[in-house]
Amino acid sequence: MDGGPAPIRVVLADDHALLRDGVAGLIANMPAVTVVGEAENGAQAIEMYRHLVPDILLLDLQMPVMGGLEVIETLLRDFPDARIIVLTTYHGDVQAMRAMRAGARGYLLKSGLRRELGEAIRQVHAGRRVIQPEIAAAMAVGAINDALSPRECQVLKLAASGNANRQIAHLLGVTEETVKTHMRSILSKLDAKDRTHAVTIALRRGIIEL
Repeated sequence: MDGGPAPIRVVLADDHALLRDGVAGLIANMPAVTVVGEAENGAQAIEMYRHLVPDILLLDLQMPVMGGLEVIETLLRDFPDARIIVLTTYHGDVQAMRAMRAGARGYLLKSGLRRELGEAIRQVHAGRRVIQPEIAAAMAVGAINDALSPRECQVLKLAASGNANRQIAHLLGVTEETVKTHMRSILSKLDAKDRTHAVTIALRRGIIEL
């Protein structure tokens, strides 16, 4: 007797139990999809993936112990065909690009899971990539803009923590004039009016995290 195709086996990794319960509840109502494991931090996600080798890993980017990007990179070294869908509250185009470059197959905002999760799981399981249109549009715009250099990211992150130019110069071992030069470049690249505006833009796009 033919029981039909085997269900798509999913591991869910998120540090918020309520979110895991909500997503598991959504999946419970999907035909031919089943949750086979849940992880509450990045290291546990890797361990569970190695043990269960699911068809799909649903992964939060902001995870304790080991972040989502590191999880993606670690798993793909041993499981190059791993199908990973990032679930996030984060609208940042830079964060999305980092996840997709690391090897994620999908990027979904948690606010849209009720409408889009089932189809995303099926599409990624079939070998396709899935990115919500608003995230794809932000990535396209962001790709046009000049990216900040690693040093500029350092300067902006220190500025976001409340440090003045002189303090930033001391912390980085450079002159205050060098910091000012970096800041002018940052404002130009982000099309920001001032440093506070630059910090706001960088946080929104995922260029820096606090």
